[in-house]
Amino acid sequence: MLPNQIHNWIGAQEQPAQADEWFEKLNPATGQVLFKVARSRAADIQQAVDLAKKSQPAWADTPAVQRGMILHKIVVGMQNRQSEIAAIVAAETGKSMKEALGETGGAIQCGLFYASEGQRLYGRTTTSGTANKYAMTIRQPIGVAGLIIAANTPIANVAWKVFPALICGNAAILKAAEDTPATAWIFGQIAKEAGLPDGVLSIMQGFGEEAGAPLVTHQDVGVISFTGSTEVGRIINRSAGERFARISLELGGKNPLVVCDDADLENAAKWVLLSSFSNAGQRCASTSRIIIFESIYEKFRDMLVEKTKKLKVGTTDDCDFGPVINEGQLLGMVSAVEKAKKNGAAILCGGERMTDAGHKDGYYMAPTLIENVHPHDEISECELFGPVALLFKAKDFEHALQMANDTPYGLTASIHTKSIHRAVRFYDKVQTGVAVVNAGTHGSEPHMPFGGRKLSGNGSREPGTEALDIYSELKDVYVNIDPAQA
Repeated sequence: MLPNQIHNWIGAQEQPAQADEWFEKLNPATGQVLFKVARSRAADIQQAVDLAKKSQPAWADTPAVQRGMILHKIVVGMQNRQSEIAAIVAAETGKSMKEALGETGGAIQCGLFYASEGQRLYGRTTTSGTANKYAMTIRQPIGVAGLIIAANTPIANVAWKVFPALICGNAAILKAAEDTPATAWIFGQIAKEAGLPDGVLSIMQGFGEEAGAPLVTHQDVGVISFTGSTEVGRIINRSAGERFARISLELGGKNPLVVCDDADLENAAKWVLLSSFSNAGQRCASTSRIIIFESIYEKFRDMLVEKTKKLKVGTTDDCDFGPVINEGQLLGMVSAVEKAKKNGAAILCGGERMTDAGHKDGYYMAPTLIENVHPHDEISECELFGPVALLFKAKDFEHALQMANDTPYGLTASIHTKSIHRAVRFYDKVQTGVAVVNAGTHGSEPHMPFGGRKLSGNGSREPGTEALDIYSELKDVYVNIDPAQA
């Protein structure tokens, strides 16, 4: 099913990197080589940009309804090959086939939403303060869009970026995540088969410093959309901002889930496990800080530890989560936990790499719960991007709210309570882009905007119709008439 080599897609053609360099993609569940991947550099990016500039005007002149129909054909292709896509996602990430199928279904829903936006790529009409003058706005494409994605939910991340960029009439260059190159590759194949015009979408493989950076700094790339770490987002913001490119940044999180003394504890525990540990905690919206009212702290902690110890880690459909994406990420979180332990943290469960016979060759982190850490300890303020969650005590609601906001990040937050008063005050006052009542901190829907505050982003929102503002220019149009000449 998987080829031995994963190439770039440039102009609807598979091409190796011009320097004929390659890197190996490893299976995170086994540590074994899956295939070799094209190692693109600046010259390859230049080729893709040149082709995008050449192809984009005709794509922009294609009516938005027709663009949407072509995107719908891509969606149909994804539906017809959903199991094949999911199998690639599972192979590259180590997640179960069941979870990969769910992710692929979400990507399909995202594609359907944006394909339909071709029928309603609205500007607006309004009134003027001057007689016989008519005012309106229209949407126009920016030109070439540079899209850089993460590996945690690979096919969903492709859909989030590519579909809105294309429906707005841009040509798009997607820099695939180096840890999930084949997922982006098969999307390119499906797009070609659906009849997407040559050059409108290029998919480039390679590393961020070698392929992503030339895309970000290229003068002819008018909009950059990035999902990834805050550290890299800061670099992109400086580089692309220097030339006044449009920038969308969806970055990290240290997301709180508050458990009040009136919460349904079984439901709260269920959602903590899902938000902290599903997808091996590799979500920007995962729960990593669990803030518990002190009157129920011991009861809920013990319940949570008991349930966490029963989680099954592996790649089959009956497992709760699989490996993290690469060994470097695994070693980083193990090091962070060890450092916290030396500073007085108590490891309630997990805290180490899994080294038993079924896990020793892969990149498996045991599900980890930690207490006795200060809100401003390093581990409390850095995104580990793995199955590690911290427990904190709160005196009351206001203290819990203060703790939830006491973080450099502001992506998502959740509260578990039976009080409508607490729920409303929480979602009104918590300093995040997403607030949830009685569920997890993770999850999104194609028609809803997603994004964060503070170090979690730059204020942009994807997906939803709000993403159209990222990938299009708004032009004011004024029409003046003379009634005497009518």
